[in-house]
Amino acid sequence: MQRFFLVPLRPFATGLANLGLCSKTRSIHSTKTLLSHENPLGIPKRNPNPAPTIPRRGAPPKKSRIKGVKQIVVVASGKGGVGKSTIAANLALSLLQNPQTNSNLQRSPKIGLLDLDIFGPSVPKLMGLENAGDPRLSDENKLIPLQNHGIKTMSIGYLLPPNPANDSPVVWRGMMVMKAVQQLLFDVDWTSQNQDLDVLVIDMPPGTGDVQLSLGQLVDVDGAVIVSTPQDVALIDARKGVGMFNKVSIPMIGLLLNMSHFTCTSCTTPHELFGSSKNFEKAANELGLEVLGKLPLVTSVSDGGDSGRPIMVQSNKEGEEVRQTMKSVSEKVWDWLSSREQSNLGTRG
Repeated sequence: MQRFFLVPLRPFATGLANLGLCSKTRSIHSTKTLLSHENPLGIPKRNPNPAPTIPRRGAPPKKSRIKGVKQIVVVASGKGGVGKSTIAANLALSLLQNPQTNSNLQRSPKIGLLDLDIFGPSVPKLMGLENAGDPRLSDENKLIPLQNHGIKTMSIGYLLPPNPANDSPVVWRGMMVMKAVQQLLFDVDWTSQNQDLDVLVIDMPPGTGDVQLSLGQLVDVDGAVIVSTPQDVALIDARKGVGMFNKVSIPMIGLLLNMSHFTCTSCTTPHELFGSSKNFEKAANELGLEVLGKLPLVTSVSDGGDSGRPIMVQSNKEGEEVRQTMKSVSEKVWDWLSSREQSNLGTRG
């Protein structure tokens, strides 16, 4: 018998059910030691509308849109540790705070943030939603996103068993990971009051592996932002990320340089601690991509992320350059999205 080594996932309403306080409770997760790779998150079955599977032979699967989501932007990097998750959270907030000026929307935009990093989810901490409890389930047995700072979010981090250090690992083989990714993509209810998300920002894991390939084959993505730091070792992997997205036909919005420079409090000279930004500009020019912005190294960015208050919801003077840069980035992303024609692909979810 084949064995999987799994993290036990907790039910979200067992206590209410045992007390008889809720007549319509559902358990998100199974408490069994072994979970089927067909349903690793333990979401109860709903009306038949299966997510597309990647066939072993024949043509690749057809791409589809995510139900309840108008447009999708992925934030990715071939390299880990370049601040990709922090930028994804702040991009989502900046899109919310700086709506498209030429939009026909008569309301504030609705923005979502999806964490597809199965092994290292960061969104719960960045968005101040650690220990926020399990997501509830809709009447259609779909996960209901948790919300903070005006952003709807979903992450596998919400589904892991609690512990004081919030460091429960996910120890899964590839098949389990792929099924979890499909459930996070297609089994989340992003709609609210019959209104769809205007933009879903997806925080990708590092590398060019199964998750990136699955997203590129299954979902019609509107654009990708590649994040890098100035070092050659990071730029090499950023190039790989661009090449991978080109292969799966995901259009590139541009490159974003993180930790570009540091300005100390006793001077006004920018110090390029991690190398010259000229290397980054050269790489962008060779790839034919726009430089969306250069973000400085600011302590309040990391401190705010650790406390669940991203820099975009702070008002300190130290982070003003970051906020202005992210505002410019969000404007460029809005312009990119407005220039794209909506595809006529069907939706799943």
